[in-house]
Amino acid sequence: MKTRSELRDIIVKVLYQVYILNNTKVKYDVDTLIHEQLEVENEFVESSIHGVIKNQESITKLANTYLKDWTIDRLSKVDKAILSLGIYELMYTDTPSVVCINETVELAKKYSDLEVVKMINATMDAIYHSEDLHGKQ
Repeated sequence: MKTRSELRDIIVKVLYQVYILNNTKVKYDVDTLIHEQLEVENEFVESSIHGVIKNQESITKLANTYLKDWTIDRLSKVDKAILSLGIYELMYTDTPSVVCINETVELAKKYSDLEVVKMINATMDAIYHSEDLHGKQ
């Protein structure tokens, strides 16, 4: 059984594939991409990936509001996947905010350089302290 942290890693990998495939205009099935990464079905992974994809427009808008002098589409595909997952969990799930931020930063530390880690941390923190988060309920 994988931990939630390990499952988030899988989510980022699938989202990365989705972003690459979207740019190439290659047809794909999201559920096939998910099942290629998992031995058994997992509701957390499936709902998170589908949730990010479904809400990508609002996630992008929110990210662009709080990224300083940057946009989410200028980030690498991996960094976009990490930040999108973090924002999705923060805004659309019952995962405690501190867990969302910490897990997002840990993923960034694993895959990104220090400057991007700082940018992602600052963005997640700004969203956490914003009216956008506190008005979500």
